[in-house]
Amino acid sequence: MTLKQLQPGDVVYAASHIVNDGSIPDLTVEEVIAVPGTRGVIVNIGHLEETPERELFLVRFEDKALNLGPPTGCWPEELSADPVELPC
Repeated sequence: MTLKQLQPGDVVYAASHIVNDGSIPDLTVEEVIAVPGTRGVIVNIGHLEETPERELFLVRFEDKALNLGPPTGCWPEELSADPVELPC
């Protein structure tokens, strides 16, 4: 399955470290939101006005207690539709 086939409510996985760029006020800048392999759910899919040709995914990632975190904007290259295998 590819990201293009997904819609809100579907599960995705962080493919890279996702950090707060300052756009989430309740978190410190550069705070890690998700590490590779972290499961999340798509809240919405859209585009930024400045880059209408690129899709932007709004995702809520699970924390260690399986609670969903704040909605976070992610580019497609930061996500995977399939579980991410981590090196041992």
